[in-house]
Amino acid sequence: MMAAPTNPSHRLCALIHQLRQHKPEASQISGEVATEDETAASVSEGSGGDFDDRGKVFSSIVFSESASPSMVLSPERFNPKRAAVLICLFEGENGDLRVILTKRASNLSTHSGEVALPGGKAEAGDADDRETATREAKEEIGLDPSLVTIVAILEPFLSRHLLRVVPVIGVLSDKKAFAPILNTAEVEAIFDAPLEMFLKDENHRSEEREWMGEKYLLHYFDYEINKKKFLIWGLTASILIHAASVVFQQQPSFPEMKPIYKYLNNFEANFTHT
Repeated sequence: MMAAPTNPSHRLCALIHQLRQHKPEASQISGEVATEDETAASVSEGSGGDFDDRGKVFSSIVFSESASPSMVLSPERFNPKRAAVLICLFEGENGDLRVILTKRASNLSTHSGEVALPGGKAEAGDADDRETATREAKEEIGLDPSLVTIVAILEPFLSRHLLRVVPVIGVLSDKKAFAPILNTAEVEAIFDAPLEMFLKDENHRSEEREWMGEKYLLHYFDYEINKKKFLIWGLTASILIHAASVVFQQQPSFPEMKPIYKYLNNFEANFTHT
């Protein structure tokens, strides 16, 4: 029988209270509409390319919903696939906030060896994004949902392949109660990193890219723990930069360089209710 988890520390209690007050930013909508050519070009680049063959989420290009490109001409055409990832935070031995990450199995046919947050595509039986994120975490690393207090849902990220990824923040009050059980068919290793790292310029680098005529930065973080090196980049890095900004209530020390795109007049209402 699993022992009852200990009560959260004062710091975690304060964090839980703070994050429960978080309200996702509304989409910044303009009156401009994408052309038929722009829509066709963006979708033809490979719809569905942000999922691997096991339904896990990966993308090198991803934007927050409040700064995402207009790829549709009407609400009827905008029906993105849904996914959720779990940002599981706990208090480290030195009192710092840390986030649980995984390294994908090296023998997978796609995205092998890459770092990711636990998560994947929504299934028909999932009640909401919270359930998607916690179910996937249990399947991948054996994290019992009862150990995690869900405290916030962050702004969805929209990929170029019309994948809507919802970051779910959860707090693991008793790290010792979590005994990882890896699904070795998908996960090679589990590790944790300081969340604040994603606001600092140390171990950070970026590359300027361009998509649909707009320039943006692709972020990379080099991290080493227990003599093992990991590269955190793309979708995972973007989500963690935003999560750290919300948790610590400050902007990163480096430029994010988010692209500015065009939106539909009724994008927000139809996006949030799909």
